[in-house]
Amino acid sequence: MRYKDRTGKEVCANGQQDALLQKLYGTALGRKLLSVLVQPAVSKIVGYFMDSRLSTVLIPPFVQKNHIDLSQYEKQEFTSYNDFFTRKICPGSRPFAEAAEAFTAPCDSKLSVYPITAEARFCIKDTQYTMETLTRSKRVAKEYEGGILCVFRLTVDDYHRYAFVDDGEVSREFHIPGVYHTVNPVAGEHYPIYKENTREFCIQKSRHFGRLLLMEVGALLVGRIVNHDVEQTVSRGEEKGYFEFGGSTVIVAVQAGQVRIDEDIWQNSAEGIETVVKQGEKIGTGLKA
Repeated sequence: MRYKDRTGKEVCANGQQDALLQKLYGTALGRKLLSVLVQPAVSKIVGYFMDSRLSTVLIPPFVQKNHIDLSQYEKQEFTSYNDFFTRKICPGSRPFAEAAEAFTAPCDSKLSVYPITAEARFCIKDTQYTMETLTRSKRVAKEYEGGILCVFRLTVDDYHRYAFVDDGEVSREFHIPGVYHTVNPVAGEHYPIYKENTREFCIQKSRHFGRLLLMEVGALLVGRIVNHDVEQTVSRGEEKGYFEFGGSTVIVAVQAGQVRIDEDIWQNSAEGIETVVKQGEKIGTGLKA
């Protein structure tokens, strides 16, 4: 997969990881193994290990390989790999754009954006999806006809906490059970991952961007999607939750006529290139703010 930063510079992808996933998803033997690996029970077992003190041996090589600067985080010593993986960044390190009209990223990630058609359909990696299959709700799907789907893909080296992108009131969380395919684009070539993966979502009546659909999608070997118990009224930049070990995805769906996404992100997405963004960074402009 190709990534670009906001200056237009191409960023190196993890070729070893992509090659491994291609073997898993692109071969018959690999897909047989996947039929076991994607099951929730396997993720739970991996999660138990990642919560144990034994898993701390994995931290130093991971930090070194991914050039992670731990001085940016509140803790430098950890009791388990998941304690490390869910580490909190120091206050002020991910400021949210202050302008009311600034539409921002909820997390550090690789971003792609897709138009939602008048029939509430969208296409990712040549796979057709509908908002109804994504949410399991005809009523919710209809609200996003003609809108925009923002897919924020988190890789293992990203900061795995995510936040609300605007002030507003939120609904309860809806849980959709499923399996745990990787969210790497390699998987999308073989499986309809946004129909099959475990996910949770809520609806936010936002102050500046209409009714936002906020969804978290679990991925291969993710222990849990952890959404906080929040008050009905939330604020821009307030933490919504975090993912335990594994790559994951945050999806934000925007209603028609509410937001204009920045041109570089649209262009990259049209070319099949993901855009590297940081939590709180402006990615678009509200049209009614």
